[in-house]
Amino acid sequence: MTAEPGFACSCCGRWHDGLPMGFSTEAPDYWRPELADDPESGLSSDQCVIQGQAFFVRGLVEIPVLDLDDVFTWGVWVSLSGESFARASELWETPGRENEPPYFGWLSTELPIYSPSTINLKTNLHTRPVGERPVVELEPTSHPLAVEQRDGITRARVQEIVERLLHLPPM
Repeated sequence: MTAEPGFACSCCGRWHDGLPMGFSTEAPDYWRPELADDPESGLSSDQCVIQGQAFFVRGLVEIPVLDLDDVFTWGVWVSLSGESFARASELWETPGRENEPPYFGWLSTELPIYSPSTINLKTNLHTRPVGERPVVELEPTSHPLAVEQRDGITRARVQEIVERLLHLPPM
């Protein structure tokens, strides 16, 4: 999803077509490739289990973009208790699941442009209708990500985020 038009990057000077309106991670920060061979671990596009003891669901932190009447999204992972994960899984394909109360969880994705770390921020995971990713509501703290979710950002801030992510050093 991109907002038109593109932008001239202040880091490299190149023109980029479109402004990306979201970024996502493929797995929680705790996932390691060697876990794919573990029979008690699994990773799908929406859920993750690590060694039968840690449970994660993928969701979206939605940040209003005030001057675009749009949202910027972070595709993140949230750890849930075993009980909450079992309930969410039981209702995964059930119409009406959006009427469930939110599940408490811990943000399990490091978003490298924020300081302090985004790991273990308190969240509520709100399910939506079948086929839609859950929404991740951050605890209303003074953490910069929580402030942005609560207050919104501008198109200029979206561009700043995109530029920083495009030019992060390789890990």
